[in-house]
Amino acid sequence: MPTPPDDGPTATRSQRPRSVRARRAVLDATDELLRAGGLPAATVDGISARSGVSKATIYKHWPSRTAVAAEAFGERMAGALPLPDTGSAVGDLTAQVRRVSEFYASQAGEVFAQLLAASVTDPQGAEYFRTYFLAGRRAAIGELWQRAVERGEVDGSIDVEVAQDVLFGPLIFRLLTGHARLGPAEADAIASAALHGLLRRGSEATVGG
Repeated sequence: MPTPPDDGPTATRSQRPRSVRARRAVLDATDELLRAGGLPAATVDGISARSGVSKATIYKHWPSRTAVAAEAFGERMAGALPLPDTGSAVGDLTAQVRRVSEFYASQAGEVFAQLLAASVTDPQGAEYFRTYFLAGRRAAIGELWQRAVERGEVDGSIDVEVAQDVLFGPLIFRLLTGHARLGPAEADAIASAALHGLLRRGSEATVGG
């Protein structure tokens, strides 16, 4: 977890009105810039100019522009992908893979890819990206998995983190490499392969043999 600055949004941070207003202005300005031009547009100079908050104050609250962009993006996307409830594990998880695929294929998906790439060389920004965006999304998908476990429709011995990576990892790979489409049919095919397996029936005994 990122170390909370003195004036941030957690319970331990100061709630001084000026500080709260400055943070709100910075996050709003950053979101506007991300929508308009992605991460390249959300420079600290640009954020400062649009928000009216000094660069020194921005750096007081966040360690890098990747960090502030990750928080602003995560805040915007928090409720963007509501969980499906189709009545079955296959239906729910297939619908969620399709929704996530649509997200990655959108402008917001481009910002996601840019933040992911920036996080490779910005460890502090990466912490914000995991905390403010990934953690919420993975917790939500974990709810789908737990629902399926309680229904007895999936193998409860499979770790939820592994299940998520198998289902959604291929989408991120396609987003970053561009080697294949991110469309509804492709999302359904990925979900089907993940949920039903790649081996033909009766072939399990040969694995590792």
